[in-house]
Amino acid sequence: MHNEMLHHPAIPVPLRNFLRSHGQPLPAPLAELETSARDRDVPIIPHETVDYFQTWFRQVHPTSVLELGTAIGFSALLFSHLMGSQGKVSTIERAPTMIDHARANLAQYDHHHQITMLTGDATDILSTLTDTYDVAFMDSAKAQYIHQLPAVLARVKVGGTVFIDDVLQGGTVFSPETEIPHRLKGIHRNLRQLLDSVFAEPDLTATLIPLGDGLLMMTKNADKAYHF
Repeated sequence: MHNEMLHHPAIPVPLRNFLRSHGQPLPAPLAELETSARDRDVPIIPHETVDYFQTWFRQVHPTSVLELGTAIGFSALLFSHLMGSQGKVSTIERAPTMIDHARANLAQYDHHHQITMLTGDATDILSTLTDTYDVAFMDSAKAQYIHQLPAVLARVKVGGTVFIDDVLQGGTVFSPETEIPHRLKGIHRNLRQLLDSVFAEPDLTATLIPLGDGLLMMTKNADKAYHF
């Protein structure tokens, strides 16, 4: 469960260190889970992204989130905490190890009843969903983002927001392909296609936020089928 990109942020290290040491506090249960995950190098969103979500959710007041990539359940718990008692989270995870960890962590928190965990491949599960959501958060297989985004957008309300985490690969996503290790070429190629496609789509309002390993944010402006 090593989170390699946690150690290769898209922002300068001094700024990263400041943000991670001066963030908004989390309530005790979440803070303890975050600290435990950091100590064990478990892949959860970095604290500067946690802070951004704390600010954004309290400004926008969404009430429903679709998440791809539960991991140990930290972000699902964060979202349910920020939305309050009326919030609902549907989170998808396919890795058996992560599923076991997430179930154990979710069961310990007061907000667990607001979270529906769906197990299996996100591509298959997305085709079965019928609800619509205010927010989607994609934090799963990076090479699949470009393929899964149309189905995610289909489940997001007009005016809703999609966040996609870890899109910069430590900043190397913009490097020449000849400089990318062979095992990572497919991921880099698909992430570049994702960025180019999202920013070229006239019915999406997109921005790239340099937090962690890059947070891509887009607003869905039209009720239509999106193709990338």
